[in-house]
Amino acid sequence: MLPLAGLRIVVTRAAHQAEELAQPLRECGATAILLPMIGIAPPENPVPLAKAIAEIDSYDWIVFTSVNGIRALGKQKCGARIATVGAATRESAERLGWTVSVTPETYVAEALVEALGAEELNGRRILIPSAAVTRDVVRDELTNRGAIVQVVEAYRNVIPADAAEKAKEVFRVPFPDWITFASSSAAENLASLTTVQTLRHSKVASIGPVTSGTVREHGLLVTVEAKTHNVRGLVDAIVHAVAPKTA
Repeated sequence: MLPLAGLRIVVTRAAHQAEELAQPLRECGATAILLPMIGIAPPENPVPLAKAIAEIDSYDWIVFTSVNGIRALGKQKCGARIATVGAATRESAERLGWTVSVTPETYVAEALVEALGAEELNGRRILIPSAAVTRDVVRDELTNRGAIVQVVEAYRNVIPADAAEKAKEVFRVPFPDWITFASSSAAENLASLTTVQTLRHSKVASIGPVTSGTVREHGLLVTVEAKTHNVRGLVDAIVHAVAPKTA
């Protein structure tokens, strides 16, 4: 018997990324309920991003903290060294022809700063194409080490137009068995559309410590957190919680 057979699991990733998680859940026997809590929109002001792309050769490093940042830049020719957060981000960068120099083992921004510990960053120009609202850990730490850091809005995380209606449909009796969160934005957006009491009917699986922290800030319990902070780790965490002898 498949380890997740009979379970209904909500996938809150953006629509264009949802199948990466939904498919392995289905392969384990679960019913994947797609409920995108993130939509990707262009930057409100496209000029800074366009200027950064035009001056791409002036940067010593480019730091990609998400796949969406890579998509915003697209395939560029430049001499900058590349650092990425997470295996999926690295793979996406390499598919577009970027040569990645640094990827930390853990899927958190703080680990990227630590991974760059041996590099001379004083006076180096670093570009971080990021979301409109993002954590400043990487920027602040690299600035403290003497780097000249430019964070440009490459995209915006928005709540999909139909998300509230879909959430009302999904979170009713019988409630889903699990909710998966692969980002803080997804957790924040879903929490803004429904009540804590409603969401507490389902167990929560989080991709990593930053996302788990956001989930807890909204009054929810994190049932499991992925040991490896990627999609595969998220699936494995649920499998282990449900059927530990087969995980």
